[in-house]
This record gives sequence, structure tokens and C-alpha cells, in this order.
Amino acid sequence: MPHVLPQRRRGRGAASNESGRYEAERREAFDDGWESLDELPRLKTEVTFETPRKIITRNSSPDISFDRSINPYRGCEHGCAYCFARPTHAYMGLSPGLDFETRLFAKPDAARLLEKELAAPGYEVKTIAIGTNTDPYQPVERQYRIMRQILEVLAEANHPVGIVTKSALVLRDLDILAPMAEKGLVKVGISLTTLDRKLARKMEPRASTPQKRLEAMAGLAKAGVPVAVMTAPIVPVLTDSEVERLLEAGSAAGATSAGYVLLRLPLEVAPLFKEWLAENFPDSAEHVLSVMRSMRGGKDYDAAWGERQKGRGPYAWQIGRRFELACRRLGLNVRRDMLRTDLFTPPVPVGGQLKLF
Repeated sequence: MPHVLPQRRRGRGAASNESGRYEAERREAFDDGWESLDELPRLKTEVTFETPRKIITRNSSPDISFDRSINPYRGCEHGCAYCFARPTHAYMGLSPGLDFETRLFAKPDAARLLEKELAAPGYEVKTIAIGTNTDPYQPVERQYRIMRQILEVLAEANHPVGIVTKSALVLRDLDILAPMAEKGLVKVGISLTTLDRKLARKMEPRASTPQKRLEAMAGLAKAGVPVAVMTAPIVPVLTDSEVERLLEAGSAAGATSAGYVLLRLPLEVAPLFKEWLAENFPDSAEHVLSVMRSMRGGKDYDAAWGERQKGRGPYAWQIGRRFELACRRLGLNVRRDMLRTDLFTPPVPVGGQLKLF
């Protein structure tokens, strides 16, 4: 794979920038003998504006609890080595590697499009999920504030929303989230993969530290926002021993529910993750992959409905039972509160007409 020098990718997750699977050509930087690679600048985050015609994405996957979602951004600056969303960058003619975390796409018209779609005749209200693909609170959100604008539209319309993030930036929007929570319109899941700060730094280089995520849980819970601790993904050998401790830490911070997903390695994610393992954990890389394959029918990944999230086999069963027992002991998932849909009031687009009845 086209490896990129460490000094150029410092603070990034991927080690290379392989061309997307749809590209007819493959480009690779190489040293021509004049040590010119050393002169290349450090990778910087570039943001391009995207202007889609619709902002709500629909899905009919039988093993996913929501049928609609919003992604304010394409690509994610957090740079998580395991991110299952990386292959989506291939649709843009870019690499799922370093391009995914350095060449981002922002949707500045998201709030306006959302308002228009919610106001459409016949719109059926169901919870909108945000953060299920790329993180809506990744670092560039500080500048573009697209997620906040989306929340303002949802709050005004009394529309339910479920958020997943691994960023403490979510606390910025407590002034919106807390009033929504009082109406039963929002819940937030915080992804907590490890309590080991050094491992988190290697695996999720630009995400909030584990301690900051726990502080975010506590801040949300104190404000009355329902919080879930998401031990996702569980990485065999590297993080699976922490399952109970992660749940205990989340519960102590105020989480009342929990969820987990086993490491997923679809398409280009598999070679990228293997490369990351070889660079950061060379002595245990083969062990990690061997255990992973034992839960995926001998393959790097199995996309079968119902199994892609949890895996199968004795090792996967053991993780699932440990998770269930820890949740039972901590009182997590005792009650699953459904978000309200009966308060929804369709927005009135600019230039639109109020309903008579």
C-alpha cells in the first residue's frame, strides 16, 4: 500500500492512502533518489462544501434500529483506525485511508434542507439518527456549526433525535439538548472504546480522550439528557478485556443504557486496520486477526444481517454474555424509553403558508 511518512501524517489514524476501489488508476508517491519525500508538507485538513438535494438518508436494514439518519459531514477528522465508514470515501473518488480523515465534505445547507423535508406533506415522524456514519461533533464542527443548526430545526419542530458521538463538544449544545430532553425528544450515546489514554490516542487520534468522554456523559446526565455508553467497537485482544470496566465507568458517569458492536472490517477497512496493527502492535497483530476471524466464520468480515454487529462463535458469545451480565449488575438497559413523536409540529419554510387546521 502507498505508505505515507510518519512525519507527514502525525496525529492521523491511517498509515497510507490507497486509491479508492472505483478508480481506474493507482497513484503512489515514491522517493526518486533526491529525498524529495522528506520535503512534502504535513497533511492538513481540507474541507469542501457539498450541496445535496436532500439531507435525510433512508435505510431498510433489518438489524438497525432506525430507518433515517443525517450526516452533516462526509469523512471524519477523528481518524479512528477501525472506522467502518471509511469505504464511503471511494464514492467520492478519494482514498478511504488518509483522504477520509483529511479531505472532508461539509453540508452547510443541511438545516435548510431538513426544514424543507420536515415540512413536506405526508412526512411521517420517526427518530432521526445522527452520528451513525461519521461523527457530527468532529473538530471541524467548532467552525461550521452545522450540527447545531440541525438541532435548532429539530428542536423548533419538536422532532425526536438520537445522537452518537465520541466528542465532548456535544456539551456545547446543552442549551438545546436539555429542553428537548424535558420533552422526551433526545437521547445521546457516547462511544467509549477504551479507558487506556495511550491506546485511545493511537486508535482514535483526534477524538476526545476517554476522560473527556466520561465528563461529557456526566454533563449530559446532570442536564437531564438520557445517556448511553456505547462500548463500540470492541476490538478483540486490545479492548475486549475492558468491557466490564467501560460499562462501570459509563454507569458511574450517569449512563442508564448501553450497547456494543464488535469490530467491523468491511472492504478497504481490513487492509487499513491490518496496516495500523502491524505498525502499532506488531507482536499481537496476528493474534488480534486470528480471534477476529474466529468470530467472522474464518474471514476478515461477514456482512450477514444480524451477525455483522455481534459476530458468531464461542468468543463472540462470551463477549455478549459478559456484556449482558455487567449491564444487569449495573442496572443498565432496565428501561428503554421511546422518544416522543406526538409533539411534532411541521416547520413553515421561508415563504410557506401556515396550516389552517
